[in-house]
Amino acid sequence: MRPKKIKGGYTLKAPMRRWSWLFMGPVLIAFAIGFVWPFIQGIYLSFCKFRLISDAELIGFGNYVSAFKDATFRHAFWYTALFTVVSVILINILAFMIAYVLTQNIKGSNIFRTVFFMPNLIGGIVLGYIWSMIFDGILSHFGTSILLNAKYGFWGLIILMCWQQIGYMMIIYIAGLQAVPEDMLEAARIDGATKWQSLTKVTIPNVMPSITICLFLSITNGFKLFDQNLALTGGQPFSIMPNGMPVKETEMLALNIYNTFYGQSSASTGVAQAKAVIFFILVAAIGLIQLYATRKREVQQ
Repeated sequence: MRPKKIKGGYTLKAPMRRWSWLFMGPVLIAFAIGFVWPFIQGIYLSFCKFRLISDAELIGFGNYVSAFKDATFRHAFWYTALFTVVSVILINILAFMIAYVLTQNIKGSNIFRTVFFMPNLIGGIVLGYIWSMIFDGILSHFGTSILLNAKYGFWGLIILMCWQQIGYMMIIYIAGLQAVPEDMLEAARIDGATKWQSLTKVTIPNVMPSITICLFLSITNGFKLFDQNLALTGGQPFSIMPNGMPVKETEMLALNIYNTFYGQSSASTGVAQAKAVIFFILVAAIGLIQLYATRKREVQQ
Protein backbone atom coordinates (compact mmCIF):
# COMPACT_ATOMS: atom_id res chain seq x y z
CA MET A 1 0.00 0.00 0.00
CA ARG A 2 1.39 3.36 -1.09
CA PRO A 3 1.26 6.24 1.39
CA LYS A 4 -1.11 9.06 0.56
CA LYS A 5 0.81 12.06 -0.72
CA ILE A 6 0.15 15.39 0.98
CA LYS A 7 1.69 18.85 0.75
CA GLY A 8 5.14 18.85 2.27
CA GLY A 9 5.55 15.08 2.50
CA TYR A 10 3.70 11.81 2.98
CA THR A 11 1.25 10.53 5.56
CA LEU A 12 1.84 7.24 7.33
CA LYS A 13 0.50 4.08 5.81
CA ALA A 14 -2.90 3.09 7.20
CA PRO A 15 -1.58 -0.07 8.94
CA MET A 16 1.17 1.99 10.57
CA ARG A 17 -1.39 4.47 11.88
CA ARG A 18 -3.38 1.62 13.40
CA TRP A 19 -0.30 0.12 15.08
CA SER A 20 0.68 3.47 16.55
CA TRP A 21 -2.23 3.24 19.00
CA LEU A 22 -0.72 0.05 20.36
CA PHE A 23 2.14 2.15 21.72
CA MET A 24 0.26 5.37 22.48
CA GLY A 25 -2.74 3.67 24.09
CA PRO A 26 -1.07 2.43 27.31
CA VAL A 27 0.60 5.81 27.83
CA LEU A 28 -2.69 7.70 27.42
CA ILE A 29 -4.48 5.25 29.73
CA ALA A 30 -1.77 5.60 32.39
CA PHE A 31 -1.90 9.40 32.06
CA ALA A 32 -5.69 9.39 32.45
CA ILE A 33 -5.59 7.09 35.49
CA GLY A 34 -2.57 8.69 37.15
CA PHE A 35 -3.28 12.37 36.47
CA VAL A 36 -6.54 13.32 34.72
CA TRP A 37 -8.93 11.36 36.97
CA PRO A 38 -7.24 12.32 40.30
CA PHE A 39 -7.16 15.95 39.12
CA ILE A 40 -10.90 15.97 38.33
CA GLN A 41 -11.66 14.18 41.59
CA GLY A 42 -9.52 16.70 43.49
CA ILE A 43 -11.50 19.62 42.04
CA TYR A 44 -14.75 17.90 43.08
CA LEU A 45 -13.48 17.26 46.60
CA SER A 46 -12.48 20.91 46.98
CA PHE A 47 -16.23 21.66 47.10
CA CYS A 48 -16.86 18.95 49.70
CA LYS A 49 -16.53 18.32 53.41
CA PHE A 50 -14.96 14.90 53.84
CA ARG A 51 -12.74 12.73 55.96
CA LEU A 52 -12.78 9.84 53.51
CA ILE A 53 -13.63 10.14 49.82
CA SER A 54 -16.59 7.80 50.29
CA ASP A 55 -18.32 10.19 52.73
CA ALA A 56 -17.76 13.41 50.77
CA GLU A 57 -20.57 15.96 51.23
CA LEU A 58 -20.98 18.92 48.88
CA ILE A 59 -20.82 22.28 50.68
CA GLY A 60 -20.23 24.68 47.79
CA PHE A 61 -17.53 27.34 48.01
CA GLY A 62 -17.15 27.12 51.79
CA ASN A 63 -13.69 25.55 51.56
CA TYR A 64 -12.44 28.32 49.28
CA VAL A 65 -13.79 31.00 51.61
CA SER A 66 -12.01 29.32 54.54
CA ALA A 67 -8.80 29.04 52.51
CA PHE A 68 -8.72 32.74 51.65
CA LYS A 69 -9.56 33.67 55.25
CA ASP A 70 -6.70 31.51 56.56
CA ALA A 71 -3.93 33.89 57.66
CA THR A 72 -1.36 31.07 57.54
CA PHE A 73 -2.19 30.46 53.87
CA ARG A 74 -1.79 34.13 53.01
CA HIS A 75 1.50 34.27 54.90
CA ALA A 76 2.72 31.14 53.09
CA PHE A 77 1.79 32.71 49.74
CA TRP A 78 3.76 35.91 50.27
CA TYR A 79 6.67 34.02 51.79
CA THR A 80 6.72 31.62 48.81
CA ALA A 81 6.46 34.52 46.35
CA LEU A 82 9.44 36.30 47.93
CA PHE A 83 11.43 33.08 48.03
CA THR A 84 10.65 32.37 44.37
CA VAL A 85 11.67 35.85 43.19
CA VAL A 86 15.01 35.74 45.03
CA SER A 87 15.81 32.13 44.06
CA VAL A 88 14.88 32.63 40.38
CA ILE A 89 17.16 35.66 40.07
CA LEU A 90 20.12 34.03 41.83
CA ILE A 91 19.78 30.63 40.17
CA ASN A 92 19.54 31.96 36.63
CA ILE A 93 22.26 34.59 36.94
CA LEU A 94 24.73 32.19 38.55
CA ALA A 95 23.83 29.30 36.23
CA PHE A 96 24.29 31.50 33.15
CA MET A 97 27.61 32.87 34.41
CA ILE A 98 28.96 29.38 35.10
CA ALA A 99 27.72 28.11 31.74
CA TYR A 100 29.31 31.05 29.95
CA VAL A 101 32.67 30.45 31.64
CA LEU A 102 32.55 26.71 30.93
CA THR A 103 31.98 27.34 27.20
CA GLN A 104 35.16 29.40 26.87
CA ASN A 105 37.39 26.37 26.19
CA ILE A 106 38.93 26.27 29.67
CA LYS A 107 40.76 23.16 30.85
CA GLY A 108 38.72 20.63 32.81
CA SER A 109 35.38 22.11 31.76
CA ASN A 110 33.75 18.66 31.55
CA ILE A 111 34.83 17.86 35.10
CA PHE A 112 33.42 21.16 36.35
CA ARG A 113 30.13 20.50 34.57
CA THR A 114 29.84 17.13 36.29
CA VAL A 115 30.66 18.57 39.71
CA PHE A 116 28.12 21.39 39.38
CA PHE A 117 25.41 19.01 38.14
CA MET A 118 25.84 16.34 40.85
CA PRO A 119 23.81 18.11 43.62
CA ASN A 120 20.74 17.85 41.40
CA LEU A 121 20.92 14.05 41.73
CA ILE A 122 20.35 14.16 45.50
CA GLY A 123 16.76 13.86 46.72
CA GLY A 124 15.09 16.83 48.38
CA ILE A 125 14.57 15.21 51.81
CA VAL A 126 18.17 14.01 52.00
CA LEU A 127 19.42 17.38 50.81
CA GLY A 128 17.36 19.17 53.44
CA TYR A 129 18.74 17.08 56.30
CA ILE A 130 22.31 17.44 55.03
CA TRP A 131 22.08 21.23 54.91
CA SER A 132 20.24 21.29 58.24
CA MET A 133 23.26 19.69 59.89
CA ILE A 134 25.63 22.04 58.04
CA PHE A 135 23.74 25.19 59.07
CA ASP A 136 23.26 24.05 62.66
CA GLY A 137 26.96 23.23 62.88
CA ILE A 138 27.83 26.76 61.77
CA LEU A 139 25.14 28.64 63.70
CA SER A 140 25.77 26.72 66.93
CA HIS A 141 29.00 28.72 67.31
CA PHE A 142 26.83 31.85 67.52
CA GLY A 143 24.40 30.34 70.02
CA THR A 144 21.47 30.02 67.61
CA SER A 145 19.91 27.63 65.11
CA ILE A 146 18.24 27.77 61.73
CA LEU A 147 14.99 26.81 63.50
CA LEU A 148 15.13 29.82 65.82
CA ASN A 149 15.41 32.66 63.31
CA ALA A 150 13.20 33.10 60.24
CA LYS A 151 15.92 35.03 58.38
CA TYR A 152 18.33 32.12 58.74
CA GLY A 153 15.60 29.76 57.56
CA PHE A 154 14.85 31.89 54.50
CA TRP A 155 18.46 32.22 53.37
CA GLY A 156 19.10 28.60 54.26
CA LEU A 157 16.35 27.58 51.82
CA ILE A 158 17.76 29.95 49.20
CA ILE A 159 21.26 28.49 49.52
CA LEU A 160 19.91 24.93 49.40
CA MET A 161 17.77 25.67 46.33
CA CYS A 162 20.63 27.38 44.50
CA TRP A 163 23.06 24.58 45.34
CA GLN A 164 20.66 21.99 43.96
CA GLN A 165 19.29 23.78 40.90
CA ILE A 166 22.19 25.80 39.48
CA GLY A 167 23.90 22.76 37.95
CA TYR A 168 20.74 21.65 36.15
CA MET A 169 20.05 25.10 34.72
CA MET A 170 23.74 25.37 33.78
CA ILE A 171 23.39 22.36 31.47
CA ILE A 172 20.45 24.00 29.67
CA TYR A 173 22.33 27.27 29.31
CA ILE A 174 25.41 25.46 27.98
CA ALA A 175 23.26 23.84 25.28
CA GLY A 176 21.90 27.26 24.34
CA LEU A 177 25.32 28.91 24.29
CA GLN A 178 26.75 26.18 22.08
CA ALA A 179 23.91 26.73 19.61
CA VAL A 180 24.72 30.43 19.09
CA PRO A 181 25.81 30.81 15.42
CA GLU A 182 29.58 31.33 15.29
CA ASP A 183 29.27 33.51 12.19
CA MET A 184 27.19 36.04 14.14
CA LEU A 185 29.84 36.23 16.88
CA GLU A 186 32.56 36.55 14.24
CA ALA A 187 30.66 39.33 12.51
CA ALA A 188 30.31 41.17 15.82
CA ARG A 189 34.07 40.90 16.45
CA ILE A 190 34.84 42.19 12.94
CA ASP A 191 32.54 45.16 13.55
CA GLY A 192 34.56 45.99 16.65
CA ALA A 193 32.06 44.88 19.30
CA THR A 194 33.45 44.37 22.80
CA LYS A 195 32.88 41.10 24.68
CA TRP A 196 30.14 42.75 26.70
CA GLN A 197 28.41 44.03 23.56
CA SER A 198 28.68 40.60 21.93
CA LEU A 199 27.20 39.04 25.06
CA THR A 200 24.26 41.43 25.38
CA LYS A 201 23.50 42.03 21.69
CA VAL A 202 24.28 38.64 20.16
CA THR A 203 24.64 35.85 22.71
CA ILE A 204 21.78 36.56 25.12
CA PRO A 205 19.13 37.17 22.39
CA ASN A 206 20.11 33.85 20.80
CA VAL A 207 19.98 32.06 24.16
CA MET A 208 16.43 33.26 24.91
CA PRO A 209 14.91 29.77 24.33
CA SER A 210 17.15 28.43 27.09
CA ILE A 211 16.29 31.41 29.30
CA THR A 212 12.59 30.71 28.73
CA ILE A 213 12.99 27.09 29.83
CA CYS A 214 15.17 27.91 32.84
CA LEU A 215 12.88 30.68 34.05
CA PHE A 216 9.85 28.40 33.76
CA LEU A 217 11.55 25.56 35.64
CA SER A 218 12.98 27.77 38.39
CA ILE A 219 9.69 29.63 38.92
CA THR A 220 7.59 26.47 39.14
CA ASN A 221 10.21 24.70 41.27
CA GLY A 222 10.29 27.68 43.64
CA PHE A 223 6.53 27.70 44.14
CA LYS A 224 6.29 23.90 44.43
CA LEU A 225 9.15 23.49 46.91
CA PHE A 226 8.13 20.98 49.58
CA ASP A 227 10.69 18.30 50.46
CA GLN A 228 13.50 20.72 51.25
CA ASN A 229 11.18 23.00 53.25
CA LEU A 230 9.91 20.06 55.30
CA ALA A 231 13.38 18.65 56.00
CA LEU A 232 15.30 21.89 56.56
CA THR A 233 12.96 24.01 58.72
CA GLY A 234 9.58 22.28 58.85
CA GLY A 235 8.13 25.80 58.76
CA GLN A 236 9.74 26.84 62.06
CA PRO A 237 10.06 29.14 63.93
CA PHE A 238 6.57 30.01 65.13
CA SER A 239 5.21 33.50 65.66
CA ILE A 240 1.90 34.76 67.05
CA MET A 241 -0.24 37.08 64.94
CA PRO A 242 -2.23 39.98 66.43
CA ASN A 243 -5.37 37.80 66.39
CA GLY A 244 -3.59 35.18 68.50
CA MET A 245 -3.16 32.67 65.66
CA PRO A 246 0.21 30.86 65.52
CA VAL A 247 2.00 31.05 62.16
CA LYS A 248 5.01 29.08 60.93
CA GLU A 249 7.30 31.79 59.60
CA THR A 250 9.20 29.65 57.04
CA GLU A 251 6.23 27.59 55.88
CA MET A 252 5.78 27.63 52.11
CA LEU A 253 2.58 26.96 50.15
CA ALA A 254 3.06 23.24 49.54
CA LEU A 255 3.94 22.60 53.19
CA ASN A 256 0.98 24.70 54.33
CA ILE A 257 -1.38 22.57 52.22
CA TYR A 258 0.20 19.41 53.63
CA ASN A 259 -0.14 20.59 57.23
CA THR A 260 -3.73 21.69 56.62
CA PHE A 261 -4.72 18.35 55.11
CA TYR A 262 -3.35 16.43 58.08
CA GLY A 263 -4.87 18.78 60.65
CA GLN A 264 -7.07 17.53 63.45
CA SER A 265 -10.34 18.97 62.14
CA SER A 266 -12.54 16.89 59.86
CA ALA A 267 -13.15 20.03 57.78
CA SER A 268 -9.45 20.63 57.20
CA THR A 269 -9.18 18.08 54.39
CA GLY A 270 -11.67 19.96 52.22
CA VAL A 271 -9.96 23.28 52.93
CA ALA A 272 -6.58 21.74 52.05
CA GLN A 273 -8.03 20.45 48.77
CA ALA A 274 -9.34 23.93 47.96
CA LYS A 275 -5.90 25.36 48.73
CA ALA A 276 -4.38 22.78 46.37
CA VAL A 277 -6.67 23.87 43.53
CA ILE A 278 -5.85 27.54 44.18
CA PHE A 279 -2.18 26.57 44.26
CA PHE A 280 -2.45 24.82 40.88
CA ILE A 281 -4.23 27.78 39.26
CA LEU A 282 -1.67 30.19 40.68
CA VAL A 283 1.39 28.27 39.50
CA ALA A 284 -0.14 27.51 36.09
CA ALA A 285 -1.09 31.17 35.54
CA ILE A 286 2.33 32.51 36.53
CA GLY A 287 4.10 29.89 34.42
CA LEU A 288 1.98 30.62 31.33
CA ILE A 289 2.44 34.40 31.71
CA GLN A 290 6.20 33.93 31.96
CA LEU A 291 6.27 31.65 28.91
CA TYR A 292 4.26 34.17 26.89
CA ALA A 293 6.45 37.10 27.96
CA THR A 294 9.81 35.45 27.27
CA ARG A 295 8.89 33.62 24.06
CA LYS A 296 8.11 36.96 22.41
CA ARG A 297 11.76 37.86 22.89
CA GLU A 298 13.18 34.71 21.32
CA VAL A 299 15.22 35.11 18.15
CA GLN A 300 14.31 32.87 15.24
CA GLN A 301 17.54 31.50 13.79
